[in-house]
Amino acid sequence: MPSRRELLSAAAFVAGTSLLHEAVGAKQNPAAQVVDRASTLRITGMKTFWVNPCVIVKIETNHGIVGWGDLKGVDPRVSKILAHSLFELLNGENPTRIEYLWQKIYRSHRDIRGGAFMVHTLAAIDMALWDIAGKLWGVPVYRLLGGPCRDRIRVYHTPQAVKVPPPGVFEHSSTPADIERIVASIKAAREKVGPNGAVMFDAHSALPPATLIQLAAAIKPYDVLFIEEPAVPGNIEVFKRLKEQIAIPLAAGERDRTIYEVIPYLQNRCLDVLQPDCCHTGGITSMKKIATLAEAYHVPLAPHCTASNLGISASLHVATAIPMLLIHEFYPDNGGFNPAGMVKVDWKVDAEGYVNLPPGPGLGVEIDEATLDAASKKPQTYRWPGRVLKDGSIADY
Repeated sequence: MPSRRELLSAAAFVAGTSLLHEAVGAKQNPAAQVVDRASTLRITGMKTFWVNPCVIVKIETNHGIVGWGDLKGVDPRVSKILAHSLFELLNGENPTRIEYLWQKIYRSHRDIRGGAFMVHTLAAIDMALWDIAGKLWGVPVYRLLGGPCRDRIRVYHTPQAVKVPPPGVFEHSSTPADIERIVASIKAAREKVGPNGAVMFDAHSALPPATLIQLAAAIKPYDVLFIEEPAVPGNIEVFKRLKEQIAIPLAAGERDRTIYEVIPYLQNRCLDVLQPDCCHTGGITSMKKIATLAEAYHVPLAPHCTASNLGISASLHVATAIPMLLIHEFYPDNGGFNPAGMVKVDWKVDAEGYVNLPPGPGLGVEIDEATLDAASKKPQTYRWPGRVLKDGSIADY
């Protein structure tokens, strides 16, 4: 029988041989030799440009690669300053650690986590980080999200797909004239696009539930694709009540941020379509997660998007890479969101109402920084929106 010393010596020899083989194997193993070529890349600066309702965010790196993001939907006088405040969490970080930096910002303050200002500002930063990552590897962002799930993206507004706009502010009830006016608009839209087109109706959270129930019955013959924002978000019981009474598909989500606020809709089966806004919900990272969550419930996305061409491009990259997409909001001319020559893109709507996949590298957006800077130096104004009812009380809109 071998002695204890001999057994220990044999064990040591086996262990040493194993380590030697492991070291030799690592040199020959391609997976063990992968080097993060971005490991020396670091965030070094941020610039912000307030132009009309948007703040365009630029993130700079020590290798000259920059990324751009669109910050909208909140008071730009506040969000511009907040972006620079959050830069404290980004300075010196590797910009390709996108998920890590998203979490670092989102969880940075327990009392403002998840709020509109925080999440909208985070969305712009997230877009810029994805833009940098795509440029670093020389590919469109959608390639980094798993590759394209489609060859083109169906959009509205086009000759084939239109959304009837919000009908105005309503009292807590409605009249026959109110119903007839909305029905006439939807009927005209159906006649415009024909039987093969798509018509959507935007209730804009402004119609009282009772009015919407009455209206839904009246517009049934016109085969509306969905009713958008049937109620003010925040009370899931209202959405459940509407879903029980209305046979037309319901859609919402533009005012719901991150996966945490869309979960109740899916669990309670009260929305047929989710409408996250890439600029509102925390950027590309968050929108992709929402799409995956919705897929588990077989609920497609129809992304809300009233952004500059920069924000639209970011949203289109996500729409390209998700399996369940119904249609994507799009306005040929977003007015004040796109000062002439500021944001250039290489996508357009074809004759059938589809947009080609956004090109790369990164977001595939060309920013004329001189034009942007000049536009941002012009006097900017912002006024809080709001609506009132006939008796002077405050209304939802």
